[in-house]
Amino acid sequence: MAIHSITSLVLLGTLAVAAHAQPVIQNGSLTDPAGRTLYVFDKDTAHVSHCSGPCLQAWPAYTAEAQPGVAVSGKATRFQRDGAMQWAWNGKPLYYFVGDAKPGDRAGDGSGGVWHIVTPAATAASSPAASHTPGSY
Repeated sequence: MAIHSITSLVLLGTLAVAAHAQPVIQNGSLTDPAGRTLYVFDKDTAHVSHCSGPCLQAWPAYTAEAQPGVAVSGKATRFQRDGAMQWAWNGKPLYYFVGDAKPGDRAGDGSGGVWHIVTPAATAASSPAASHTPGSY
């Protein structure tokens, strides 16, 4: 198994454990409570993800187990996806990027011209394309 694959599996396992809380705004962008950057995909529509297969491997969905008593407020909502509840911001599904190695990384911003970090002032703010572009999926 390639090192990138092992890293992805470890990251995905970490994300699955950490992704149970409502997204938060930290340092001007939307993150999970641990500070991992969240992204939106231009090809998605309101509460409908168009990212699957290889796309979903590179851009894991920010999911949350359906738990009674979890408050969803403001622009953060959840929708059913593949048996889990995926978080959305202003209706746009939220994702991680496997190329982000640690909290605060934003390597996926601008990737393929269709992946963007979320800023409080806009649903999908973009910045110059990152040097690592896994494809536009």
